[in-house]
Amino acid sequence: METTTIRPQTFNGTVVKTAMKDTATVAVSRYVKHPKYKKYQVRTKKFLVHDPENTAKVGDQVTIVACRPISKLKRFKLSTATV
Repeated sequence: METTTIRPQTFNGTVVKTAMKDTATVAVSRYVKHPKYKKYQVRTKKFLVHDPENTAKVGDQVTIVACRPISKLKRFKLSTATV
């Protein structure tokens, strides 16, 4: 029997808000095709991300990784921050 390892979800996004303690808001954009009109459009979703050291700054490009629920809305943690 094969054993498979499960990799958690990872997304690349931009930090848009850092007003909360230990939390950053990251906007993740994706490029999707409209089912009826066949035109491509950008869809954006915001995620609350756990940032315990408060290292993220607004405008940073970051990678976020799915983790256990940390609070009601936080399901991701900050993996890497690249400027």
